[in-house]
Amino acid sequence: MKKVLVLGIGNILQGDDGLGVHIVNRIEESGISLPDDVEIIDGGTAGFDLLPLMQGRDRIIVVDAMRGEGTPGSIYRFKPENAVETRSGVSLHEVGLMEVIRTLRLLGSNPDIEIIGIIPEDIETTDIKISAAVQNAIPKAIELILDAVAN
Repeated sequence: MKKVLVLGIGNILQGDDGLGVHIVNRIEESGISLPDDVEIIDGGTAGFDLLPLMQGRDRIIVVDAMRGEGTPGSIYRFKPENAVETRSGVSLHEVGLMEVIRTLRLLGSNPDIEIIGIIPEDIETTDIKISAAVQNAIPKAIELILDAVAN
């Protein structure tokens, strides 16, 4: 198992909700050179099923759509302990990202975790495309992911 995990999560059938998956797939398809100890995974909407993939890592960078203030395409990089949870959690998914992280810690894993969260524009429309605002944010999001991997 590689020490660093870049995990894209989201539902690619719900427009911008799938942005985490689209971004990690773009990194893989681009041929960007990553250190040997980095693994990229499309986590989809797996929720608690992600736990085995997350256990045993030293670092995890999660890429996901998130609720928050800001215009669509706004990018935030933060640690889980700095997240402000709403009733439905930080993530837009059924099982909130924070619930998965709490469970990971209860299972005895304590990796350094960073979240790259992007404000979506449209998560209601059934569509595999992401909005122009989010599309325009992808290069900056990739820069932040690569910086998180390197540091």
